[in-house]
Amino acid sequence: MPFLPHHPLGEARPAPGSLQPVAPGLQWLRMPLPFALDHINLWLIDDSPAPGASGWTLVDTGIDSAETRAHWQALLDGPLAGRPLRRVIATHMHPDHLGLAHWLCAQHGVPLAISAGDWLSAQRACGAAAPDNRALAAHYARHGVTDEAVLDGIRARSGLYARLVPAVPASYQRLLDGRPLTIGGRAWTPIAGYGHAPEHMALFRPAQDGSPPLLIGGDMMLPRISTNVGVSETEPEADALGLFLDSIERFRALPADTLVLPSHGLPFGRVAGAPAGAGGLHERIDALQAHHAERLAEVEAACRSAPRTAYQLLPLLFRRPLDLHQTSFAMGESIAHLHRLWHAGRLQREADADGVWHFRAA
Repeated sequence: MPFLPHHPLGEARPAPGSLQPVAPGLQWLRMPLPFALDHINLWLIDDSPAPGASGWTLVDTGIDSAETRAHWQALLDGPLAGRPLRRVIATHMHPDHLGLAHWLCAQHGVPLAISAGDWLSAQRACGAAAPDNRALAAHYARHGVTDEAVLDGIRARSGLYARLVPAVPASYQRLLDGRPLTIGGRAWTPIAGYGHAPEHMALFRPAQDGSPPLLIGGDMMLPRISTNVGVSETEPEADALGLFLDSIERFRALPADTLVLPSHGLPFGRVAGAPAGAGGLHERIDALQAHHAERLAEVEAACRSAPRTAYQLLPLLFRRPLDLHQTSFAMGESIAHLHRLWHAGRLQREADADGVWHFRAA
């Protein structure tokens, strides 16, 4: 049965450059993205340290682009005028989440809070020593990509991260799993997640002031699409999918009526008063686990019929045309599914005479 998320806030969403209230002391805004996934949700949390001393903390920023800066300037000159930014939090290092942190932090003289793993990875990705995509193309070639047009396209995308994240603040406040942050007198607890980014941090706040428990889920808990989980050239032996599945299971300890605030899509949750069968946090965990179990079974069956490469499995895992951007992500996901089965002992891998990995039944 497909997962049907319940949207207690309705289908309305804020236009770029505007705010929409979500709960007392929490506002929702969206910024555009130049991809098939065309938006990111950002969250403003009231951070007034004392009566009459207003301010706010921002969770995630959008990419660094002229369009995003213009929307931010309209907000700063309009509904946010006179309310100082006190801190920027990034759930993780990806460009749509971190891209404008350097600009906002410098403009307002405020710190960036992020995990150590993601800050270090972002510094490497946008610095002078940033790797080009030749290593990524070689990684995918080892997993069966033979189409030179695809490999050339991947190589040509070198520097994309640095264009969307031209700088990262030189210092940061470290987010640690389970160590609460105080924002506006309220405790928000970071929850580490793995498989999508080096050290992703979601943020949880218990129910209070008449609002339900809140989870700013970042990219770890999305209502409609499955999180991209890939194996990259920097950690080519990784069991990224195993890490992701372990990570989302941790969210099951949160209350069933938690309102999830995702980075993409609409807020969802089986909050008080939701109809029977409403899809909330726990149901989404079940659906994601079932989705990946089904895909793993399909991959295992294919590899039992004949040894397969990750590239050969793309039509099985992605039953739609893929552009170059999507193909790059899809290869990482295909490898992640093969590696989950390989790490679990359900598949073996062997390199052929050209060094290309093939996976077969154990």
